[in-house]
Parts: sequence; C-alpha cells; structure tokens
Amino acid sequence: MALSSGGLDGPAAFLLLERSHVRAKTPEDRQLLELLDPVVEAQGFDLVRLRLMGGGATGRTLQIMAERPEDGDLGIDDCVRLSRAISEVMDAADPVSGEYRLEVSSPGIDRPLTRLKDFAANEGLEAKIELDRLADRRKRFKGVIAGVEDVDGQPHVMLDMEGEADTVLVPFAWMQDAKLTLSDDLMKLGAEKRAARMAEDGDVEPPEPTPAPKAKGKAKPGRGAKPASHLITSEPLPQDDQHPDPPRRREGDYVKPGAGGKRSLNQTASGPLPPEGGDR
Repeated sequence: MALSSGGLDGPAAFLLLERSHVRAKTPEDRQLLELLDPVVEAQGFDLVRLRLMGGGATGRTLQIMAERPEDGDLGIDDCVRLSRAISEVMDAADPVSGEYRLEVSSPGIDRPLTRLKDFAANEGLEAKIELDRLADRRKRFKGVIAGVEDVDGQPHVMLDMEGEADTVLVPFAWMQDAKLTLSDDLMKLGAEKRAARMAEDGDVEPPEPTPAPKAKGKAKPGRGAKPASHLITSEPLPQDDQHPDPPRRREGDYVKPGAGGKRSLNQTASGPLPPEGGDR
C-alpha cells in the first residue's frame, strides 16, 4: 500500500497538485499560473511549466513552456503569438514587480514531466524524478517509466530502476521536479518526429530505416554477449519494507529492472522538506 502524508485527499486534491505544485514551484509561480493558464489555453496550447527565476542586477526571467495538445510541439510562429497574448495580460495585471524578461518555448526533447499524462505518453523512456521529501533515504530517483497507476485512489508513477527487481511506485503528489533523461533512444525518437513533421510539411522525404548490418562468416558459439534474461543476481532482493536497500552484489551480477513485483516508496522523513533544504 502506498504511503500517505496527510492533507488533501481524493481526485480533487491530485488535480490541484497537478495544476499547481509540479508545474509551478513557488507561491509566486502558482499565482502567475492561475493568471496565465487560461490565456495559454485560449490560444489553443497547454501550459507545461512556469518558472519565475533570477533577480538582482541580472533581472528576472519568466520562463513559460507550452505545447500544442495534438503533437506536443511549439513552432516559432506559435511562440510569437503566445508571447504577445501573455504580454498583454501581464502588462494589464502587472503581477511582477520590477523588470523581467519573458521567455516562451517548447518543452524540448528532454522535456519536463509535470502532468500525469506526460508520464503516460513517455512510457518506456528514462526519467529523473526529484521528490519534496526523503523516501528510501533519498530524494532523487532515475529509471524507465513503466506507466501510471492508482493506489488507493492516489496516482503513482511506476519506475523500473537499475538494480531494482521490483517496479517502484512513486506518488505523484510527492514530486517536485521530473524530466526525461537525454539518451540515445530519446534523441533517435526526436529525430524521427522531426523527419515525420518535415515530411508532412512537404520539405523532405522521410528517411528509410537503416538496415541491420549482416554478419560476416559463421558465428562461433560464445562470441556474442549474453542477453539480459540470462544474467541473474546471485542474491535475492529484500521484499520487506523494513529493509529498503538492496544487498551488496558482487561485480558482474545483474538485476533486470522491473522483473519482480511492485513496491511503494518508504518515506524516511516526517514530512515534506522546504525547497531550500534537504539533498539538493
């Protein structure tokens, strides 16, 4: 069963968290999100993340990441149109004291994951997640997204982590930051999307898939690498939540991520940590 930290409960609570806590980090960010979310939506886009950063001599920057709902992209013309709409509202409401610079962009290839649908859409890709509290004696987790699941009515993100036989259930409500990891698979996926988009626009023909290289001569037994399913750990991983850390394994041992069952994170702090504290 997933751990609970108290407070709001139920679908309405997690809708609030999805719309404010993850997409906008500070109280000032959340006020701006309330103001600008309807503006972005009226222009036909989704507001992915909002951050008001910086200060002092360099000034402040209002960074807004947005995307088209149908394809998750944002073109140059889209950025210009959205910037004008946001500037009009910001000039009228004047919610930020002093000078600031507005930046509107797409989420990018290693995009932030701020909504449950972001995790569902990127299942199978590797992500980094940071929590607002300690769980299993740490705040940062990295693994392959295995889907989204409700546990006792509360949404969790399933993560297959290296060295963990069990799929880890991460409460969405505990998340402070999350983004895709820039990897070869992600870059290949991004290149394929760009090629398909250019082909739709009539710019270029989509590239032909690269054929696999043919082996020369007859393969000799034992020369190839062993598949992952043939490499197993010599010691079983603990299933008891009282012992969250896996035992020390010898060099060469392998644990296939997600090959076991599912387990919830074990909270090791009394409650959420302030943004300035903890393991940053």
